[in-house]
Amino acid sequence: MSKTEFEGILYLSISLVVRQIADRDKLSEIDATRSFYNSGVYEALSNEKTKLWHFSPLTLYNMYRSEQETGVIDFPEEL
Repeated sequence: MSKTEFEGILYLSISLVVRQIADRDKLSEIDATRSFYNSGVYEALSNEKTKLWHFSPLTLYNMYRSEQETGVIDFPEEL
């Protein structure tokens, strides 16, 4: 995958996960964005080698939520 393709997928994934966070956690878009960008899930998602970009926004949200509650990222499958 080219850098441009990955950046496009990353941008779309981030915006959809942030929307999930804002809606489900009752946060403003700014607070949801800030919270996601400070998470380990975002850090892993932004690294193409982890292949997290192939997960749905809901799965990524659930990973984020789990990390917020436990402090540990729960990967749904072996990567």
